[in-house]
Amino acid sequence: MKWQGGRRGGNVEDRRGLGPGAAAGGGLGVIVIALIGYFVFGIDPSQTQAVLGGSSQITGEQQAGVEGTPADEAGLFVDVIGANINDVWSGALPGYTEPTVVLYKQGTNTGCGYGQAAMGPFYCPADQTVYLDLSFWQEMETKLGASGADFARAYVIAHEFGHHLQTLTGASQQVQNAQKSARSREEANQYSIALELQADCYAGVWAARAADVSDGSVALERGDMEEGLKTAQAIGDDMIQKRMQGRVTPEAFTHGTAAQRMEWLGRGYNSGDPNQCDTFK
Repeated sequence: MKWQGGRRGGNVEDRRGLGPGAAAGGGLGVIVIALIGYFVFGIDPSQTQAVLGGSSQITGEQQAGVEGTPADEAGLFVDVIGANINDVWSGALPGYTEPTVVLYKQGTNTGCGYGQAAMGPFYCPADQTVYLDLSFWQEMETKLGASGADFARAYVIAHEFGHHLQTLTGASQQVQNAQKSARSREEANQYSIALELQADCYAGVWAARAADVSDGSVALERGDMEEGLKTAQAIGDDMIQKRMQGRVTPEAFTHGTAAQRMEWLGRGYNSGDPNQCDTFK
């Protein structure tokens, strides 16, 4: 993927040099497999804590991080990709406002509660911020069998920005309202799946349009979409469940199957049209 030399300015706040604060209850290692298995690419901490019975509660405060472009290559990558995503959606969605992107290690305070690396990348609608512990990229490759290519990592970022779009359009609130009236956990999960697949589709739309802004300094190259689809396949609920527990339990799906995630990422990329991302039909 071409990105070096791209415009910076993705509203990044770098907290990686700060302490993670203190969390009471079960440690990171205890819950990491379960959370990776069910919350890949983001469920905000308030929802995660409800699932865990409130076991992750912040007991300390963390100061604000450094705003601006990080000095290291991984941080610069996030900054450039974030800026490009913002440029694409600013032109595609009237009234678009840019989210903040926070880089952290292990754990950090968020507007949705205490966030931990075990949750994977996530978006918090309360403070309109994307939270990324970049160690997830390595976890994604080594534990889930995803691609390590640049576009596979950009897909992670673009997916979380997709959740920001859903906050701006009101889709997230509509899903929350629908889930409250759901008659079963499985029915409620279907709304979550639709939301996640739409974020995948939005990531594909961004990929199709990335080269149209910033003078083409950010663009996909040959083989990039294949690497993205490889990652979408690896993080399907069915594939993760097989890897983590040796069996598939569809009633526990929250993000969609491998086939669904590949389909919607591809549909967004092939159409380049956010209007083709209605996963709620």
